[in-house]
Amino acid sequence: MPDTTAHSAPAYTHGYGAAVLDSHRTRTAANSAAHLLPHLRTGQRLLDVGSGAGTITADLARIVGPEHLTALEVSEQAAALTRAELERQGIQGAQVVVGDAQELSFPADSFDVVHAHQVLQHLPEPVTALAELRRVTRPGGVVAARDSDYEGFRWFPETPGIDRWRELYLRAARANGGTPDAGRRLLAWAHAAGFEDVTPGASTWLYATAEARRAWAETCAGRLTAGPFAAQLERAGWAEAEERAALAEVFLGWAEDPDGWFSLLHGEILAHA
Repeated sequence: MPDTTAHSAPAYTHGYGAAVLDSHRTRTAANSAAHLLPHLRTGQRLLDVGSGAGTITADLARIVGPEHLTALEVSEQAAALTRAELERQGIQGAQVVVGDAQELSFPADSFDVVHAHQVLQHLPEPVTALAELRRVTRPGGVVAARDSDYEGFRWFPETPGIDRWRELYLRAARANGGTPDAGRRLLAWAHAAGFEDVTPGASTWLYATAEARRAWAETCAGRLTAGPFAAQLERAGWAEAEERAALAEVFLGWAEDPDGWFSLLHGEILAHA
């Protein structure tokens, strides 16, 4: 049975504004869940935790069959985004539900595969969440997680304004109970959650073409000037509107540099229940 102890509610630092969703909708199973794809087949019962914009969810549904996929989000607002994307792509039969990954309502052994992309970094209790994912996975099933490691991000040219952006994001994410360097911790968290058979991995996203740089700069600039991250910085007194606007311009200027290069490090695990 699930632990009935009250758990800290997740706080999503990014929010669901246009700058965030435009970026998240570029995610696919191929560019975000490649570590899991060789383990999938039609008919598997799959739980997609933190389905968000729904583009990865749609790809997973096409592989296992929509009727075998359940998507979980933390709020009705977020669940509605997943439902809308599935409908847009003509995928019918998948179930989208609201719940807390740290205290799942599903019975033990409900799924063959559980997938979580960029979720654990935002949870106050990631080990509790992984233990819950393990509980609802059948013996021999697999739990796949992938999370960013913000402190492992690298860029060129060296830009003090981008250094400042990362400093602010790390501060905000940690204030919200998150772990923005989660990628490097996934293996340790999986062991702490009781997994014994864990395959660790790592991968990157690279923004180094003119189109990719512009897209990355626009999402970062947008988050600095509007939405929950910007509001948190303003409310806490960490960065006022003038500074945030200047940092947004730094990002947009960086994107115009033909030598610009930005790599995002991610940790991955495949953990067998």
